[in-house]
Amino acid sequence: MIVAFTISLQLSVQAQVEKWDLRKCVDYAMKNNISVLQADVQARVSNLQLQQAKLYQYPTASFSTNAGPQFGRSIDPTTNQYTNTNLFSQSYGLSGNVSIYNWNKLKNNIAASQFNAQAALIDVERAANDVALNVATYYLQVLAAKEQMNVSEVQIAQRKTQLDITNKQVLAGVLPELNLVEIEAQLASDSSNLISNKTIFDQDILFLKALLNIDASIPFEVETPSANKIPVENFGELQPEVVYQLALSNQPLQRENEFKIKAAEKNILVNKASLYPTLFGSYSLGTTYNNNNKTVEQNGSTLVPASSIGKVSVNGTDYTVYSNPYFNPNYATVNTKYFDQLGNNFRQSLGLGLSVPIFNNGQSRISYEQSKLNLKTTVLQKDQANQTLKQNIYTAYTNAVNALEKLNASKKNVSSAQKVYDFSFKRYEVGLLGTLDLITNQNNLQTAKLQLIASEYDYVFKMKLLEFYKGQGLKL
Repeated sequence: MIVAFTISLQLSVQAQVEKWDLRKCVDYAMKNNISVLQADVQARVSNLQLQQAKLYQYPTASFSTNAGPQFGRSIDPTTNQYTNTNLFSQSYGLSGNVSIYNWNKLKNNIAASQFNAQAALIDVERAANDVALNVATYYLQVLAAKEQMNVSEVQIAQRKTQLDITNKQVLAGVLPELNLVEIEAQLASDSSNLISNKTIFDQDILFLKALLNIDASIPFEVETPSANKIPVENFGELQPEVVYQLALSNQPLQRENEFKIKAAEKNILVNKASLYPTLFGSYSLGTTYNNNNKTVEQNGSTLVPASSIGKVSVNGTDYTVYSNPYFNPNYATVNTKYFDQLGNNFRQSLGLGLSVPIFNNGQSRISYEQSKLNLKTTVLQKDQANQTLKQNIYTAYTNAVNALEKLNASKKNVSSAQKVYDFSFKRYEVGLLGTLDLITNQNNLQTAKLQLIASEYDYVFKMKLLEFYKGQGLKL
């Protein structure tokens, strides 16, 4: 009961496993493959470098503050005079600079960073294309391995039928028992071949899972379209020179190289600008506090009463003259308040500077010369990539033609082997053919069928590779 339940559960799980076609495999790999994810991280880094290059256009700003006691003979930060008084001071400062003219160094640096960022984005596409091609390769290998398993299973079924017929003939005394032993040995060999084909199939599935970045323990099954039903273009539309010209504009590596060349050209201008003087501006804001800073403040007042200041004679009469009473203010020296000092000591400055490179151990000159060599290297890399692309396309076309010829030959071979086997089996049934001869003919038929399967998928892959270079992607 438990065994039956377990088998039923396994069959239910297998029935629920969703089958993956090539399009789904490719789309999933483009989003989850580790190589693609690494390229995506690098593209993000390049984008950050572009943002940094743009921010270099803006003025810088730096805030600082410093606080602490001073002992012995020192300079009072608020009066800028020597003092022997111990004091506590604090200062604040805001400063920065801005580039005014640098021979378009910043502008060209931004352009170079933009081209590098675009190249990095295309590199993600290139990595995805490489993964897609690998996925298609293993996908077709999985299909071929599965078809080979099916052929082996049919072969075993046929062998069991032969074993049953031979067993009856041996029991009837028509054939010797040796014939039965020979078929049993061949059946064991066929079973071993099935196990080998299943092992190859399982390995190809594991390789495909690795490309998709899927856990090896997760159930996985591919859609299995028949190879002869997979649509392919005709050779008239896949001529190598036509495909090559299209590939120059649609293949990621070729487009990436174009942006790298543009970036290298801008880097030459960036390094060249480092050889010339640059004009820049600067600014600073600051203020200071000192706990010993003093301020004279009025502290109340004292009333001064009226007093005689003399006499005045008017028409012979003397009059005493008195002064008016008034308040005399009292002053005291007190510590200046914190924020009052910050306001009183606030200072500003603007500056215009010129930086002239004279000698820096040849770094600027060598960097300039090196950037020109980098451009030549990038151009050579582009030429090498284009040459490799052309070679690959012409090779793929030649291989596709050969694969078609091989496919046609395999079809004829299967047809002939099938006729030989059918005729041999009829003779075997009536005792006119030995067991070994029948086994040999059946093995020849199986070999022909396996070769046909391999030829069909090889032809499909070669044609799909040409379609891939043409820019049509990968589809079955």
